[in-house]
Amino acid sequence: MRIIVDAFGGDHAPVEILKGCAAAADEYHAEIIVVGDKEKIKAAAKENKISLKKLEIVQAAQVMPVEAEPTELLKKYAGSSMAIGCGLLSEGKGDAFVSAGSTGALVVGASLIVKRLKGIKRVAIGTVIPSATGCYFLADAGANAECRPEMLVQFAMMGSAYMKGVMGIENPRVGLVNIGAEEGKGTPLQQEAYRLLKASHLNFAGNVEPRDIPYGAADVVVADGFTGNVILKLTEGLGSYLGKEIKGMFTKNLGTKVGAAFVYSGIKSFQAKMDYKEYGGAPLLGASKVVIKAHGSSDAKAIQSAIRQAIRCCEQNLIGMMRDSLERMQEREQLQKDKRELKEELEQLKQQLPPETPAPEQPEQARDAVGTAELPEALAPEQEAAKEQKPGDVIRAETPQEE
Repeated sequence: MRIIVDAFGGDHAPVEILKGCAAAADEYHAEIIVVGDKEKIKAAAKENKISLKKLEIVQAAQVMPVEAEPTELLKKYAGSSMAIGCGLLSEGKGDAFVSAGSTGALVVGASLIVKRLKGIKRVAIGTVIPSATGCYFLADAGANAECRPEMLVQFAMMGSAYMKGVMGIENPRVGLVNIGAEEGKGTPLQQEAYRLLKASHLNFAGNVEPRDIPYGAADVVVADGFTGNVILKLTEGLGSYLGKEIKGMFTKNLGTKVGAAFVYSGIKSFQAKMDYKEYGGAPLLGASKVVIKAHGSSDAKAIQSAIRQAIRCCEQNLIGMMRDSLERMQEREQLQKDKRELKEELEQLKQQLPPETPAPEQPEQARDAVGTAELPEALAPEQEAAKEQKPGDVIRAETPQEE
């Protein structure tokens, strides 16, 4: 397993990046390729006593600035650690790429250098967020502010593949973020996406309201990138706020400090659950190879977790699962399209056929005359009696009485 890491992406590069890479190389026995300025990497490692023995260094003289336009990665910063890392992945010199650099630039690199899976319309950012029942996967978390309904269906499909392959949830429930649970709620985007998701092969649980998401209403939560990013940042802010409030309550005075001692393990467990460092990074769904976006403020622990996440995605063949699920979805869509076309053709044929002319009805007197007109007058009563007879009856012909 070969994992490529952007050594100069993030707020604490390159020191924290190198620490995380060295720890991952020791624990996971994977080959780690760090991309960046060799001289600066060696100087930082020497100053901070970081071993580079298990790390391979690939030269990249430039650094992609966070404030630069994302598309500048392709030309102006084509020699940056991020661009060269994406290029190495595209060339098959690694199995996954991890970067804590600019999100927008990494999306551009994943889409145009690494390339998208065939049939995928847009690369999306997915992220795992803790909930009351464990965790849920949010997609899109910010890559695409404006989306079409079919894009949301693809996000749902890729998110389901991630939750099944990486998180071990066999049949993930998919929920569509909306302002109400009813089918007709939302804008035309949500209404059409609801119809498409309902007709898909996914385990669609319907609309989910934001207030129900933290309680585990769905395993995969689907939204456009604007809405998803609002949910992500609001969740991060609330988590940080609640953590500080809880800490303030238990450190207020001697009595609260004593009380904190009795619930210390529970507090630590809650903090670990809400810590993004435990979850690694956010996979870029739709890229043809594994690309992980680590948090911009990642320290060594977060980088190590992101590398662990990349390794697990490769081991579970996440890209292959997404490709298979996409093929199933395309086959289903084609079948539905064929059915619609066949129905339309049948309707057209019906319209081309001449209208049927009903047979003229005979008058009632004429129908009565048909039964006796062709029979001799003397045999007519016997014929009527034969019609009314039951099995075993003997027909007796009436004869005229003698006068």
